[in-house]
Amino acid sequence: MTSDLKNLTLPVWVTAAVKAATEVLMGKPFSAKQKVFLPKYQESILVPVRSSELILDGQIAIGISFADSGIALDITRDLEIWACVQLQKHLADIDSVSDSWLKLVAGSGVGKSQLTDELCLSDFARELLHSNLRSLVPSQHFLKVEIVFPKGRQLAERTSNKAFGVVDGLAIIGTQAEAQISASPEQLNRTIEKLKMKCAMPNFSGDLTFVIGENGLHLASELGFSAEDILKVGNWLGPLLVAAAESGVKSLLLLGYHGKLIKLAGGIFHTHHHLADGRLEVLTALAVAERLPLPLIQIISEAASVEAAFLSLEERDPVQAQNLWQRVASCVEKRSNAYIDHYGSWSIEIGAVLFDRQRKVRWAGPSGCKHLAALGVVLETES
Repeated sequence: MTSDLKNLTLPVWVTAAVKAATEVLMGKPFSAKQKVFLPKYQESILVPVRSSELILDGQIAIGISFADSGIALDITRDLEIWACVQLQKHLADIDSVSDSWLKLVAGSGVGKSQLTDELCLSDFARELLHSNLRSLVPSQHFLKVEIVFPKGRQLAERTSNKAFGVVDGLAIIGTQAEAQISASPEQLNRTIEKLKMKCAMPNFSGDLTFVIGENGLHLASELGFSAEDILKVGNWLGPLLVAAAESGVKSLLLLGYHGKLIKLAGGIFHTHHHLADGRLEVLTALAVAERLPLPLIQIISEAASVEAAFLSLEERDPVQAQNLWQRVASCVEKRSNAYIDHYGSWSIEIGAVLFDRQRKVRWAGPSGCKHLAALGVVLETES
């Protein structure tokens, strides 16, 4: 079944541009609507592509698309995507089932891992490219694909990419074809429906974990959390906490990046940055409650961001930094439980586990520590 879908994630738009360029390189006519197969859904969708042309005497082809997630505040909306493809022959026999037929290169504006210098690509994005390109590449050849985001480097400065080790541009991430509007009421309603379905399962234990964002989802899997007990949530955390209590959840764990969950410690339960921030103010107040020395409190209050404050504090006094963020985790638990108590009386315990910019589990409240102990997870004491 081939259909038109809107609100597509970045991996889909990248795949469409790459496929358009590859088809032209192989001598096929340009198609302004690329048929992109989604292996996860076992169906195809038609994705608009702006253009595709041969250059350098037909040795290279360039495909251009413009991302449209349908989300007004999405950083990648209208992002220009260039895909430069080149067919090269292997110098030796290569196993046709290996990944050697495709070489992906991070061009200008595309995010790379700070540790490996490799293109930052989600498993979903890689699967899309492999599924849609493999049949186009002749045997004993490989396709070199360089992806370029002309404005990616500037846009990346407005994201938290660097906090997770992504440098030089925007990462090509996403776990599904359709973009989720994390700040929209529609997304909240869909998440509540998923929550109710999980809680209605005959084998539901009463335990549930809310993971905040893609990094939280990936980390939860690495830590050994049961997939049945994990729910990825967006920014509407307040209503979701109440919905969890109403649906019979007895033990709820919040797993997220410290720069996101700190908002809950300040009583902010809709965490989209366009609606509310106040994170530095919250961290400063908690630093006062922790009785940090005045010079350290001043460093926090005058920092350009929470991440900058964290790095400065950890550099000057790692012990005080650890104590402060441990207080943040405990306060997230306390404020979350108080939020639910405001709306009703339920038997539910909320825990919090926070990870740092390197995706290491660093801090947890008392309830969060119980969850980690049950999984045999030890908190990191150093960044």
